[in-house]
Amino acid sequence: MGKIAFVFPGQGSQTVGMAKDAYESVPAATEIFRIADETLGFSLSNLVFEGPETELKQTSNTQPALLTASIALFEAFKEKGIQPDYMAGHSLGEYSALVAAGVLSFADAVSIVRARGQYMEQAVPGGQGAMAAVLGADREALGVLCRDVSESGHAVELANINCPGQIVISGVKEGVAAVAERVKEAGGKRAITLEVSGPFHSSLMRGAAEKLAEKLKTVSFSPGAVPVVANVTARPVEDGKVQDLLTAQVYSPVLWEDSVTWLIEQGVDTFIEIGSGSVLTGLIKKTDKTVKLYNVNSLETLEATAAALI
Repeated sequence: MGKIAFVFPGQGSQTVGMAKDAYESVPAATEIFRIADETLGFSLSNLVFEGPETELKQTSNTQPALLTASIALFEAFKEKGIQPDYMAGHSLGEYSALVAAGVLSFADAVSIVRARGQYMEQAVPGGQGAMAAVLGADREALGVLCRDVSESGHAVELANINCPGQIVISGVKEGVAAVAERVKEAGGKRAITLEVSGPFHSSLMRGAAEKLAEKLKTVSFSPGAVPVVANVTARPVEDGKVQDLLTAQVYSPVLWEDSVTWLIEQGVDTFIEIGSGSVLTGLIKKTDKTVKLYNVNSLETLEATAAALI
């Protein structure tokens, strides 16, 4: 029998109404939303279930909302008794993985990611930063192209190494636009501008990282029950390093493809995405078509996943 990894989505996967069925039917999931509302001092659950979508899409709301939905679905799924060998999360999803592994309490995590979203929004004035998904480019060649453009005075860097043929770049608007115009030089087909409020996972986020480092000092971390693979290293988080890795994650590339490849090398042949949407399932499939993929994004998919695996 192969090994199982639970993976948790990041920003961009949010939808109004996510995890509502779990909230209404599973007491452990209801409790997660209650803790979120109490910790944050406003009704996050109301925003998640009723919207409006424009408010849910604001980074400082999206991050706690996605974490809460993921952990509510995780709590509901936990009752099925399926044990993972590893966990990982994409960007914000790393916090969901750390909570699920017992490294961080949910109340601490929801407080941190609310602040993380605010720091990221504040780091670069609106309209100055951008991100774009580049399709089909060679990773090394795209990195060289980004350095070339950055040297001309417009910072742009690799931000998310998602899967073969999909890399997100991040930086100042002019830098991202310049690379987008020249993607064919790196073997790319095209670049798609992303709807984001800032240049995430780039060196322009160092100011946000410094504030986050201070915030992370206010919470305690425990040894995890399951290894969590970090975005920054694509290797399991070592005890005592969580704070440094989460700080660096804000301005470093998300090594998602590398993380998935490493997990497969460890014998993982089953990935279960827990949380809104199915973005990670799609990325993992492009990395390795032979692995088994499941989603837990509703009670219906939860039951189907459990039935397939038990």
